[in-house]
Amino acid sequence: MRRLNKLFTDVFEDVESYADKIPTDAYVESFIANRDNIVLVATVGEKVVGGLVAYTLTKFERERREIYLYDLAVSREQQRTGIGRKLMEELMTIARAVGAYVVFVQADEGDDAIRFYESLTPSENIHTRNFDYLT
Repeated sequence: MRRLNKLFTDVFEDVESYADKIPTDAYVESFIANRDNIVLVATVGEKVVGGLVAYTLTKFERERREIYLYDLAVSREQQRTGIGRKLMEELMTIARAVGAYVVFVQADEGDDAIRFYESLTPSENIHTRNFDYLT
């Protein structure tokens, strides 16, 4: 998890979100233990070169689940080698196994990730806006 967090820091160039306040070991252990959290990593030797974090959302209106892909990153030197696609394929396998009917992800307009997600032939491409409320 620590190496994945470092990868996110580097690829997203976002020290504030991923490196400013490193979680304690106890917090990381509880995060990993939560079966609703999905963490996948891709390695070359001992080096983490890709990974994703997703969350299982249990819906109330029907007996079903959704998977929210929160972060996916591949190191710059390993991009366009199929690692991101393999991570998504594994996430889809997990989604089917837990009975999720959809995996969804959000990407900022103008972000390079949009081309990647479109290349995976999504069922839908819904244009939405996000509203954040800090607590």
